[in-house]
Amino acid sequence: MAAQTRSLVAFAHVADVERSIRFYADLGFKAANRVVPDGQSAPVWAWLESEQANLMVGLASGPIDSSQQAVLFYLYYDDIKQTRAVLVELGYAPGAIKYPFYMPGGECRLEDPDGYVLMLAQI
Repeated sequence: MAAQTRSLVAFAHVADVERSIRFYADLGFKAANRVVPDGQSAPVWAWLESEQANLMVGLASGPIDSSQQAVLFYLYYDDIKQTRAVLVELGYAPGAIKYPFYMPGGECRLEDPDGYVLMLAQI
């Protein structure tokens, strides 16, 4: 009998949790929970959510090397063209929308402040 996974949530180590909260807010996420240790003013961990998408971000214990981020995060949207246009208006630089065989609705690439690759897609 195999184990039965109920859910999977990514945990990304980041250089600045508050900066990540602000960045992901522009992608529709809200900080549903955050941890600020006693005597500190900045969060060291946060739970971000948007509809069925969840992400944990936590303060890294060392420098973040963006060239070592080897995981792709896929975020799905109803209208990829509109989503890309909104992000451009907000000052981000998502890549061009491409239509590979596995994503006929289109996808584009965006990096978060720590170099994690976000693939914004429409099924």
